[in-house]
Amino acid sequence: MNNFLKEIPRIKYTESNNFFLLAGPCVVENEKIVYEIAQKIKAITESLQIPFVFKASYRKANRSRLDSFSGIGDIQALELIKAVGKELNVPTVTDIHSAQEAEMAAEYVDILQIPAFLCRQTDILVAAAQTGKVVNIKKGQFLSAASMIHAVNKIVESGNNKIILTDRGTMFGYQDLIVDYRAIPEMQKFGFPVVLDITHSLQQPNQAEGISGGKPELIETIAKAGIAVGADGIFIETHPNPAQALSDGSNMLNLELLESLLIKLVKIRKTINSF
Repeated sequence: MNNFLKEIPRIKYTESNNFFLLAGPCVVENEKIVYEIAQKIKAITESLQIPFVFKASYRKANRSRLDSFSGIGDIQALELIKAVGKELNVPTVTDIHSAQEAEMAAEYVDILQIPAFLCRQTDILVAAAQTGKVVNIKKGQFLSAASMIHAVNKIVESGNNKIILTDRGTMFGYQDLIVDYRAIPEMQKFGFPVVLDITHSLQQPNQAEGISGGKPELIETIAKAGIAVGADGIFIETHPNPAQALSDGSNMLNLELLESLLIKLVKIRKTINSF
């Protein structure tokens, strides 16, 4: 896994034997928020020697309602993400939503992320692979872990073996998700690092009012279990004021709680490494 991390530009602490972290706001809201979050996470991960990738979506393309905030403009948001990566010297990741977006976004970020709902879309996977960037594929909420081999093969057969797989929970009824921790070792069998998306696993989608709910009080529980079963990395969306976040605030971690959580997770990782 350490060798894989070295493929990511500007990644640090690859020899620390820590998990790696993809973290940031759900979506680019404005310059102030983006820098506040990125600088805080960088400071924490520097002190704990956690390999860190800054995450922010330049646009949210799957909002429940037409009047929901989706972004400040694609290029403006991508330029902000690129600026954060350059000025703070950290790698970056963002979502893409169509094959046409792959080449565009690849000009600005180090990792292209395939949203869970789109993980079977062949044209998107192939286009992302052909950019030569690292591709993070989120497991569909409707798919088994074993079936993700087909998404993996689409990337590999397109000439790219720089792959991350991310579990973000599995649908349980219409309005809830569960985390099946068997998915982590199952997908690790494919030979690529596996991330657990902590905050999206705690979403409560498909609410009647058109705004997803969540259970952020369980973030620490889900995160501890993920590290304990051997996840290579974790994904966390965080915000200084989740109640005021413009997207997914109901399941985000308050930025002030991030350091204490990561301290605990590093201790668990060290224990696991000692076995």
